[in-house]
This record gives sequence, C-alpha cells and structure tokens, in this order.
Amino acid sequence: MKILAFIWNRITAVISTVLLLLVLLVVFVGYRLASSGQSDNAVRLEGKRDYLAQIGQHKVSGSTAPNIIFILYDDMGYGDIGAGAEGNSMIATPHINQLAADGVVLTDFHSPSAVCTPSRAGYLTGRLAPRAGLPNVVFPSGANAKNLVFSTLSAPGTNVRLPAEEITLADLLKAAGYATGMVGKWHIGDRSPSLPNDMGFDSYYGALYSNDMTPFALYADREIAVKAPADQRFLTERYTDAATSFIEKHARDPFFLYFAHNFPHDPLHVREERSGKSRAGLYGDVLEEIDDSVGAIVAALQRTGNLDNTLIIITSDNGPWYLGDAGNQRGRKGNTFEGGMRVPFIAHWPAAIAPGRTEQAMAMGIDLLPTVLELLQLPPPADRQLDGRSMLTLLTKGGRSPHDYLYYYDGEKLFAVRDQRFKYRAPAGVFYGTDQMPMAYAAPQKEWLFDLAGDPRESYDTSDRNPDDLARLRAAFKAKTREMAKNKRGWK
Repeated sequence: MKILAFIWNRITAVISTVLLLLVLLVVFVGYRLASSGQSDNAVRLEGKRDYLAQIGQHKVSGSTAPNIIFILYDDMGYGDIGAGAEGNSMIATPHINQLAADGVVLTDFHSPSAVCTPSRAGYLTGRLAPRAGLPNVVFPSGANAKNLVFSTLSAPGTNVRLPAEEITLADLLKAAGYATGMVGKWHIGDRSPSLPNDMGFDSYYGALYSNDMTPFALYADREIAVKAPADQRFLTERYTDAATSFIEKHARDPFFLYFAHNFPHDPLHVREERSGKSRAGLYGDVLEEIDDSVGAIVAALQRTGNLDNTLIIITSDNGPWYLGDAGNQRGRKGNTFEGGMRVPFIAHWPAAIAPGRTEQAMAMGIDLLPTVLELLQLPPPADRQLDGRSMLTLLTKGGRSPHDYLYYYDGEKLFAVRDQRFKYRAPAGVFYGTDQMPMAYAAPQKEWLFDLAGDPRESYDTSDRNPDDLARLRAAFKAKTREMAKNKRGWK
C-alpha cells in the first residue's frame, strides 16, 4: 500500500505541475494578446496629413513626370542574375540583362535589412527599420500555432504593422498626382490602418505575407480574390497580368507601380510547362519565369508608349535564403554580412539614364524615397528624419556615394557600419553549427574591421593594420547607437 500511495502521490504531483504550467501559459498568452494592440501617434498622423496636403498643392505634370515601376524580388541573391556584378551562367535572365545593358547597374547596393519586413518598411519610407517602427518580421493575425508562438514570444509592445503615421512612397506619389498601384507581397501588416489601400495605394492585388505563411490568400484591394491556399504555380502569372493591366489602365497618367514578387522565397513553384527549363533547378525555373514577367512589363510600356519616360528599378529585399547565389560575399539572408544585405540593383530610364553604365558607389534601399523627392523637386517632411539620401545624381550621371556611412541593423540592434572601403563589425556572436546540430549558436567574437576593397568575402580582420580606420568607424558606430537611443523614431 505504501508503494501504491507513493506512486499515486508522484502522479498527482506531476499532474498538478502540468496543470500549473498550462494555467501560466494561458495567462501569459492572454496577457500578450491583450497587450498586442498597436496605437498610432495622433500628433504624427496630423503631421503626415499636413505634409501630404502640402505636396498636393504642387501636383506633377503628367507630360513630364516619369512613371516609376519598382520591382522587388523576395530573397534574390547578388549573383542570381546575369546582370549581376559577376553574372550567372546557370539562369537565363535576358529581359533583366537587357534593362541593365540599357541602363545603370549599382554593384554596391544594399537592402535596408537582411530580412523581409524591416527591409520593405525601409524601402517604402526612406527610414531605417527601427525609425519606421517595424524592425522585425511580422506574422499573420489569427489562430494558427506557429503564428501564436511567434507573436507571444516577441517583446511586449512590438509593432505588428507599419505605423499609420509613417509616410510611404505611395502616400507621397499619390499626393503628387500619381496613380498608385501595388501588385504582390505586402508583409508589413495585415490589418487596418496599415493595409496597402490605407498607405497610399489606389489599387492592390497580392498576398499580405510571405508564401510560406498561412493562410496564403490573394487579395484584390481589401477583399479576398483567391481563397487560401492559393495555387502558387500560377502566382507569377496572376501578378504579371495584374501589373500589365495597371500599366494599360493608366497609360495616360503618371503612375507608380510597386511590383513585389513572393519568389524566389521558399517554397518554390512554377507551372508544369515551365518546370525543368533552367540549369539551376527549380530555383532557376522560378527566376526565369520572373524574368519573363519583366519582359511582359517592358512590352506593356512599349505598347502604351511609356517606356522612354518610365524609371524601372529592380532589386531584392535581402540576400538568398536556403538556395540562391550570394555572389563573392560572406553570409546569406538573416545576417549583416554582405551576403545578407548587398543585393542586385538595376535602374532603366531611357529619357535620363545613359545606357551601359556600372557604378561602384555604395547606396541602400532607404535612398529610394529621397531620390523620388529630388526627382520631383518636392520637399521632405519637416517633422521626421529620413535616413536615406538621394541617389539621383548617382543614377543619372554617376559619382560618389550619397552616404559617408551605411548602417547594418538586425531588429533594433546595430551590428555594423561601413564606408566605401572599410566595414566595422562590433563585438557580437557569429553563428556556428554543423549539419548534425539541430540548432546553431552564436559564438562570441571581438570587433572586426574588413577591408572590402580586397576582401569582399569579409574573411580577414585587418583592425591591427588599419588602426585609424578602426577608430573612425568605431566612433561612427557608437555615435549612431547614441543617436538612436536618444530619438529612435527620428521625430523632430
């Protein structure tokens, strides 16, 4: 009897512990869900409205203002296309290559972040992701287990959508008189007031999240057009049809089209008749179909007589993930080595960009909005700091970088700073793992200084050989850290 009593006591103790843990988990999840509401800054919202009203008083001329098409790939690597700095013989991208030959290629261009959401926030706002209030990847609203885990483990108060007070490129161009449309992947929030139609886009067709997230539905403006799970074999085709329709509809208006592909983000899909066409496997098949999509965009511009006065920009939100070519660089998506953030960049605009140029000056995705401001001769907002700088001169005439330094953030933490030649990486962990380990771990390292002119792979620490440059970049790193701590959102 004593043995049975002992066993029973042990069982009840285990049951009690499990029940207690379940209660604590429910309380924690309830607290996190209750505290996950996001509010917007009323003063900054008013500042945004005033600024856009000011822009509206100086609407552009439809006969002179260029159309703008911004094509953003998802996880395309620096070396994935033939028009990249090193070229790619495994994947045929003739349409992109032709735009590069007829335009300008920037070989030292960087995404605002090494992962999706903060990168897209940076491209659209001209601000580093901590400034824009969206430094981390966001997940779909709703009750699936993975989304719940990620949302509850994020820090309390973490934003789940782009703050409504942020001014996007679409907000700006709509106020300036452009027809604005978006096709493709949004991924900076799935609820109002931060949906595409809330943030400056007259029309929207696409997916609110990455193609590995569920539920994966396609939206036409605010309504579901293709129920989840959308068949991704036809995704590029659907997007291309929507993009060319937008161009043809607004052929006589100045227009802005943001075309954000979900590919080549994993999982990869193509139609059956396109499978097996590339030497680079399914990844190459996907990129070759997207290249044909670029060809369809160009053809639509030619049909409507808009090609000469349309600025087309092609780039990627970060470096490659599990597959893809990061080029002659260290790292991949998710880290602040060059392979995670240096991405292809092509600009094509026959009316203003001479063909066949390659520029080596460094630039970043946060420069897109300031470039458009200079292009249209519009003032920047007075109540907030823009981190980007105009690269209009670099694109049209060439020359040096608009930046003295570029800053590499992961989340809200600054990891590295660089100038045109040297890159400083502060003391931080560098992930190490073997194939049999289920998880890698961050092995602590001291500060490093890379000489990118001779070492683009960031293989050798040269801090002992270049002490003055080490001190200068370390000082820039510390100054930026202090600045962000004092005024993270950059309000004036």
